[in-house]
Amino acid sequence: MTEKRVSFTLESTLDSVNMAEEKTEKLASELGFSEEDCHRLAMSVREAMVNAVLHGNAYDPKKKVHISFEQLGKRLTITIADEGRGLDQSDLPDPLAPDNLLKQSGRGIFLMRSFMDDVQIKNLHPGTEVRLMKTAGSEAADTTEEQQR
Repeated sequence: MTEKRVSFTLESTLDSVNMAEEKTEKLASELGFSEEDCHRLAMSVREAMVNAVLHGNAYDPKKKVHISFEQLGKRLTITIADEGRGLDQSDLPDPLAPDNLLKQSGRGIFLMRSFMDDVQIKNLHPGTEVRLMKTAGSEAADTTEEQQR
């Protein structure tokens, strides 16, 4: 069984968001994920990183974003943690509610949950940790649900 872990501490900037997205796509490709899954992983990391940099750390240069990539066999787990005030999940608006359908933001966590096998969000007091998990060859969460209907 192949096991590998890599971690980075990044600045609270959009350059860090881009770097994390590129690193994810490259690593996922090297691990044998399909082109579509590489894109889904990269987009999920981008959304989590934007949330960490913008909403969590509020671009504060004193606060960092911590990202780790862990491979265990065909499973990739990506953990992103900020040093911000934390996230109360009960405050998140429903992106599918009629009042929210035309809004420009508010769909990041929804997309992550659609693209990944599992998404866990934990308030670190301070900070928020988002853990994204995907296994190569597995269907995205939304696709699996549709097939079961």
